[in-house]
Amino acid sequence: MTCYDRHDLGLLLLRMGTGGVLAANGAQKLFGWFGGGGIEGTAQWFESVGYKPGKASAMAAGLAEFGGGTLLALGLATPAAGAVAAGNMAGAAAVHAPNGFFNTEGGLEHPATLGLAATGIAIAGPGRLSLDHALGHILDRGWMVPAALGAAAAGAAVVVGMRNRRVRQEQREAEGSQDPLFEESFEE
Repeated sequence: MTCYDRHDLGLLLLRMGTGGVLAANGAQKLFGWFGGGGIEGTAQWFESVGYKPGKASAMAAGLAEFGGGTLLALGLATPAAGAVAAGNMAGAAAVHAPNGFFNTEGGLEHPATLGLAATGIAIAGPGRLSLDHALGHILDRGWMVPAALGAAAAGAAVVVGMRNRRVRQEQREAEGSQDPLFEESFEE
């Protein structure tokens, strides 16, 4: 019998805590559990903050959180699970960033913490108390970590960029101004 060390126990606790919070947030979006809005309510909110189409965005975010969180808690496909969760939290952080850092002001503290924890788990690996370890790490290879994190970062950059462009356009339309014909660039 193998003796588990502090590293394995610490990763188990971190995975279960981070994964559990993510899965619960995803369940709010997908199923309306824990006081969440379900797909319809979440879709309306996503539309209001610039993630369009709202229903597809709500499904994607809910699946990333529920699925990624569940996989993180189990320690299964850890690089992909951590990357998907982190990418989704980057999208959430983009919405909360204008409110500052702290959650009490609606800031990005919560999504940033979850995203960093998910990234850390993806990099560190799940530990020996995990399904990945029990299955011989077939879904947790070293090359998968940069591939998964790179793909998630690229996807998040595209989605957040499109959302930010849409929000700026809606603000300009609300103010009655037009897009500039040419972007001005001033160099010092």
